[in-house]
Amino acid sequence: MSPWLTIVGIGEDGYPGLGKSARHALLNATRIVGSPRQLELLPHCIRAERQAWPSPFSLAPVLALRGTAVCVLASGDPMLFGVGASLARQVAQDELMIHPAPSSLSLAAARLGWPLQDVLTLSVVARPVAALNAHLANGLRLLVLSNDGSSPAAIAQLLRERGYGDSPMTVLEHLGGPAEQRLSFTASECPDAPVADLNVVAIDCRAALDAPRLSRLAGLPDSAFRHDGQITKRDVRAITLARLAPQPGELLWDVGAGSGSIGIEWMRAHPSCRTLAIESDDGRQQLIEHNRNALGVPGLQLIRGRAPQALEGLERPDAIFIGGGVTREGVFQACWQQLKPGGRLVANAVTLQSELALAHWREQHGGDLTRIHVAQAQPLGEFDTWRQALPITLLELVKPLDA
Repeated sequence: MSPWLTIVGIGEDGYPGLGKSARHALLNATRIVGSPRQLELLPHCIRAERQAWPSPFSLAPVLALRGTAVCVLASGDPMLFGVGASLARQVAQDELMIHPAPSSLSLAAARLGWPLQDVLTLSVVARPVAALNAHLANGLRLLVLSNDGSSPAAIAQLLRERGYGDSPMTVLEHLGGPAEQRLSFTASECPDAPVADLNVVAIDCRAALDAPRLSRLAGLPDSAFRHDGQITKRDVRAITLARLAPQPGELLWDVGAGSGSIGIEWMRAHPSCRTLAIESDDGRQQLIEHNRNALGVPGLQLIRGRAPQALEGLERPDAIFIGGGVTREGVFQACWQQLKPGGRLVANAVTLQSELALAHWREQHGGDLTRIHVAQAQPLGEFDTWRQALPITLLELVKPLDA
């Protein structure tokens, strides 16, 4: 069928900045949906009925008009952090036509002379600013779509707290329009001057010498997490995550999550990775909530409860880590049943009883058992010696595709 829905990217220059195809779509539409600001950019010659998005936001009003000539207005490039991406998941490709305009990120890169392919583009529109914590690295350039006029100050505060106070920042307002302007400062010198709601923040990340070095690779320092001692230690964590093998878009169950270290590092592996962290202890739940924000994965979902009961009704995972409850009746059975075919299950054990449980699971389902010994050099009088940590037994299973 021919497209009934057209998405038109419109910039700060309004209707005059649109191409011929976009103008033709607006002139022939029976209904135009957009924000009040976007609708006001249209001239009177556009006769279509104008409809503002509902609050709270919903795609339902547009989807209910299927089969009629509808235009949706979007800011800049509709497929870059825009409504076009949301609608494209709901509407078949042959029913949809998209006319993009230059995105605010493209315009920002052009104004700054930054090659866009070398810049990390992010958004805090309806997202926690804490998500930026996962991307901070010395020498990296960031372009961030702001949620509103308060975003630049919130971003500057985050940078100061993470040891990036010397980072140059540029706030670019109303890009592509007659009111375009910029404001430059360092994160430590962020002014209190009001900022327009429509802005992009450019950051040239400069880390202090003592700023924490938090790699995206598995094995963050234990000191990067708040914990009560119940944490999968750094070296064991790196080995465990290598076996869990996170892939983009995959979901992990972190069962008996403790401080949440495995689930957090799983999500740091790729922005689309997700984690459900199952933890019953109130104190450790608070640790997880702190750690997920401090390490840039505020989207980690905390399931407050005890396995196996807390696992009922959860989305089926691509991988499961069992760090607590190895000996608890029904935990392994529930996890194995819900794990997707081809999924990975990794469980760690310290005690004899939990090791026996892993050996029993291996007898039933196969897999690999690995014993991990880690020792660290520590003082002994005037000399140093090796202090052996408790050995860890690790079971790795892959669920058969026909299971």
